[in-house]
Amino acid sequence: MTENARVPMADMSGVQGRLLTLAVRKKLGRVPESVARMWHHPRVFKDMARAGARSEKWDRVDPSLGALAVMAAAAHIGCSMCLDLNYFLARTRGLDVDKAREVPRWRESSLYTPLERLVMEYAEAVSGTPPAVTDELSAALLEELGPDGLIEVTARIGFMNLAARTNVALGIRSEHFADSCGLPPLTERPAAAAS
Repeated sequence: MTENARVPMADMSGVQGRLLTLAVRKKLGRVPESVARMWHHPRVFKDMARAGARSEKWDRVDPSLGALAVMAAAAHIGCSMCLDLNYFLARTRGLDVDKAREVPRWRESSLYTPLERLVMEYAEAVSGTPPAVTDELSAALLEELGPDGLIEVTARIGFMNLAARTNVALGIRSEHFADSCGLPPLTERPAAAAS
């Protein structure tokens, strides 16, 4: 499925690989090829998976805001795997899938609240190279979310940058999780915004 990946799939027939396969299948319904590609370095894979799982338990920011932040970062970076998986997870977590679907074109969509727009603008600013966060943008979010909320949303975006940039660099692309559960395709970024 992941054409042009830059790392081959690893052998997952060992005990740890089989246990991982069972755990991932239980959570997602199937095992993404990206898991087998990252399994060449089990310690890196496990550490990234643990960090991702722990970040899902943070609770100072509304889950829908957190999801929009990470999806906006993934869209800005261009990680189709991250966007697809988070769109799928939005559905399984009972979040607003219409909003999740529109993240790639959030600036043109009428679905978002001012706070959601602010969070997605911040996600893009954090994800820029170099980051383009302004004092004004941080102050606006600090006022809306408080210090703990600003720290959490920033850390969520930072972790998404790690995952998304890793996937893009390794050529890991969408595996169409959203398609498999009947969700309509994600919207496309407007041509002027795509890089």
